[in-house]
Amino acid sequence: MKTNIGISEENRQAVADELTKLLADEYVLYTKTRNAHWNVEGADFYDKHKFFEGQYEQLSETIDRVAERIRSLGHYAPATLKEFLALTHLTEKNQNDNSALGFIKELLEDHETLCIHLRENIVPFADKYKDLGTSDFITGLLEEHEKTAWFLRSHLK
Repeated sequence: MKTNIGISEENRQAVADELTKLLADEYVLYTKTRNAHWNVEGADFYDKHKFFEGQYEQLSETIDRVAERIRSLGHYAPATLKEFLALTHLTEKNQNDNSALGFIKELLEDHETLCIHLRENIVPFADKYKDLGTSDFITGLLEEHEKTAWFLRSHLK
């Protein structure tokens, strides 16, 4: 059935294409945060184990919301690891140790990368593609990633 929500097919396709990259980024970040949760070591293990748990739980909800946004635009969300790795802006790094600070630095870099990509799309989604809903949606995601980046950055002082 045709999607008729007041946005042209061409514009919905362009927005969905960007959102699939965002979904891939969120999924890769989720996986990396799970890795930190599972493998962190050190005197602060329990605190950081719980800290990372809260983050991956939030990311799980974000992943679902991004996929549902893609579907609401009339497109299918990618859902394989192969697709996510091909679409993501993030990299899978192999940390030399399992220290909390090492994980925090890496996750901070990823959250900041997402902030940059989200910020770059707010105005184009609204102005170029006439999709104020998605522009507003990613503005909210930007705020979430900025807050998480602040929490991570605060551990490095």
